[in-house]
Amino acid sequence: MKSCCSMSRECVDMKWAWFDKGDDHSFTGDVKLKALRVTGGENGQHPMELRLYKNRPPMGFDELSSEADQVIQLSIDPNGEVEYPVKVSKFSSVQSLLLHFSRNYGAETTIIYYIGFQGDFKEAHRHEVTICAYETRPNPADHKVNDFNPAGNIIS
Repeated sequence: MKSCCSMSRECVDMKWAWFDKGDDHSFTGDVKLKALRVTGGENGQHPMELRLYKNRPPMGFDELSSEADQVIQLSIDPNGEVEYPVKVSKFSSVQSLLLHFSRNYGAETTIIYYIGFQGDFKEAHRHEVTICAYETRPNPADHKVNDFNPAGNIIS
């Protein structure tokens, strides 16, 4: 896995982010997800279990009891060295990904410093719906032409 930066604490932005129901974080194209990395807090605040939900509508905490597309047991990894593979057949066309960190190693809160994704990105080609009417036999009354000359154009 290529790394755009090392997994040292100096590299990781230590800002806090709180997410709640309705937060929608979608990709701008199709992603073929292959693996991910997670670094978390110390003293029991590192996540222990990660539940992945692919291409689902925004979910609240009540809906998280539904079956996840994949559940990953996480190890305490302060340096982000452990790579967690995902089921590539299930995560081959991801437009949105919901991550639920359901348990940690015993603390009241869970802290996540870094989430890294490995995979392939493909720009989404979204085509608009085109409504067409095809005629098997044209009806001249449907095609009004102002300057209709049945004799054709005269060439001089």
